[in-house]
Amino acid sequence: MKYQILGTAWPGHFNKPLAIAMHNNIVKVGLPVWSDDDKKLAAAVQKLVDAPKIDEEGKSVDGLSKKIDTVKGSVPFSWGGGSDDIADISWNVPTIVLWHPANIPGTKGHHWADAIAMATPIAHKGTLAGAKATALTLIDMFTNPSIIANAKNYFKNVQTKDVQYKPFITKDDPPATFLNKEIMEKYRSEMKKFYYNPAKYKTYLEQLGITYPTLEKK
Repeated sequence: MKYQILGTAWPGHFNKPLAIAMHNNIVKVGLPVWSDDDKKLAAAVQKLVDAPKIDEEGKSVDGLSKKIDTVKGSVPFSWGGGSDDIADISWNVPTIVLWHPANIPGTKGHHWADAIAMATPIAHKGTLAGAKATALTLIDMFTNPSIIANAKNYFKNVQTKDVQYKPFITKDDPPATFLNKEIMEKYRSEMKKFYYNPAKYKTYLEQLGITYPTLEKK
């Protein structure tokens, strides 16, 4: 029998002690201060895509983030989230993933509406908040040895106690880049027209000639 693996990913299981350390710093940093323009754009995009009022986790989808999430998951810590190679990494070394408020709630993932905020102050503010929380957590990890010790203990005696990681991909499985080869050859040159040029423009919105916030089609 012959076979070829096109893609595979384990479900993510992330490290509780590291998550708690990160969450403490998220609380210290707090949420960004959203301007009236930020709020107007968020409301307009949510209306445009008919975003639900409540998301799948039961959180309100109304404007921008107003409340910091907890580390309490819907199942014992901490399966879930998008499956990609970070999930496989999480089974080889203590790992966490930071979700920072750089997008508009209620938009569909991998959708054009999900990319709107990336060119706006919403993404800039949210990413700065995430960077601050990350930096503070790294300082804590460097200066407080118990965080690393607790992370290793959780990884060894909780996460991998009864479940052992086994990769599906081997050294003989090439990446399935051929799947997107035709699409990339068709659109790569067209995409280059929209690459941000920071040497010429202060913001990507300026490069695109977009007034912030643009709420309706002209």
